[in-house]
Amino acid sequence: MSALANDPAIPDTSEGLADSHIAALPAVFMAADYKWELDGVWSSIRIGEPAPELDAAFPDARRFGMTAAANPGQIIRADADNRSSDRAMQQALTRLGLTHRPAFVAAHSRIWKAYNWLVIDPDETIFDALTRDYGQIGSLLWLRGQPVRLRMRAQRPGSVAEHAHIDWIGDDASGDAAWAKPSASP
Repeated sequence: MSALANDPAIPDTSEGLADSHIAALPAVFMAADYKWELDGVWSSIRIGEPAPELDAAFPDARRFGMTAAANPGQIIRADADNRSSDRAMQQALTRLGLTHRPAFVAAHSRIWKAYNWLVIDPDETIFDALTRDYGQIGSLLWLRGQPVRLRMRAQRPGSVAEHAHIDWIGDDASGDAAWAKPSASP
């Protein structure tokens, strides 16, 4: 099942993302539960709060990111397609030499869950290009010791108030030269 398909807070749209759809996403992402794994132990992080367990586990990291490859552009895809994209993202992270750990995000109500990757010490430009190339509207990216931040790859709709822990970065393609998504392999 897709990550956000059953969340009533998200309007159904298959022809691009309307402002109303984008406006609904931050509340859904902010309310979700985020988990990451290290040595078989799952730990939580929350948007707007520091992540001291993560800082302690990776003391040399300057920043952290969390992203997925499923349902690009919030368009619901078959589970097999999402798993294929997830494997491709994992291979890309490895190829780029980025340390990464399994992670996931789930609705607090448990009506959806999405597999993610926690990326340790990513370059911001490469991370943004990676999330863009895999069609992710929302991801997490924050500096060590600072509160976790939601990073929205869209323009902030006028109906959405600014928030201390949300970065609206638009859909700029300036990082495309820093990362080249490999073509799908059979």
